[in-house]
Amino acid sequence: MPSFPIIDAHVHLYDPSAMAFPGMAGVPKLNAPHGLAEFARSIEGVAVEGLVFVEVDAAPGRHLDEARWVEAHCGSDPRLRGIVASMPLEHGPAAVEADIATFAQLPHARGVRRLLERHDEEPGWALREPFVEAVQLLARYDLPFDLCLRHGQLPEATELVRRCPEVRFVVDHIAKPGIRAGVQEPWRTQMRELAAEPNVVCKISGVATEADHALWTYDQVAPYVAHAIDCFGFGRAMFGGDWPVSELATRYRRWVETVDQVTAGTSETDLRKLYRDVAIDFYRL
Repeated sequence: MPSFPIIDAHVHLYDPSAMAFPGMAGVPKLNAPHGLAEFARSIEGVAVEGLVFVEVDAAPGRHLDEARWVEAHCGSDPRLRGIVASMPLEHGPAAVEADIATFAQLPHARGVRRLLERHDEEPGWALREPFVEAVQLLARYDLPFDLCLRHGQLPEATELVRRCPEVRFVVDHIAKPGIRAGVQEPWRTQMRELAAEPNVVCKISGVATEADHALWTYDQVAPYVAHAIDCFGFGRAMFGGDWPVSELATRYRRWVETVDQVTAGTSETDLRKLYRDVAIDFYRL
């Protein structure tokens, strides 16, 4: 366990009674309020000093409402330090810039996400001109982009990064490799290719949920975590809990202990980068 308080760069907070989240309708464990109080109970003694909220795919048209709902809760808990909002970037810059500008005015606005994984069966979706131009627009507002994708989309995501050199990117959940099936290639090679782009960092998050939820072991997930850290280095990797989605497969403390075991023997300087410093710098916390 880290000997210092950590920053969690990937937490979902929501209340289905406040707005609809269609993707949760069929997942009873998630389709319930998950706010700061529930998060505080879930961390089981882990010292979490700060967290970044990441959008939860609210119903269409509610992306700004979701961001404002989170902003309204920032004052109640100083740990809530940043908001990554959803934006319908596929509509192009002319259609979405007003929403980006409105979001950027929120005190805790720190990033934007659009779920590329939803389009993993539509090759080239993230390289369509309107989408690329809208992503490029984020640089004007100093808002990075969270790449939430499946491992088969890595070449497409890498090309998107290359077309947007002024934008900062973070790949969520180590690009969701095929852990359940034990597949490592071409994920290993393609992660190294993505890491070669200097404007990308990586979240060490969401890994257990890509394995068998009930039966995963340390030995299954550790090689994937270790490879992601090796590709990006401690200076470009940040810890993420992915709560409460992570609870489909693991308790919060077990995930921290897993990452801690993978990084055993690492200097405290590098551990602080992983668990704190990279997130603080990337998201301007």
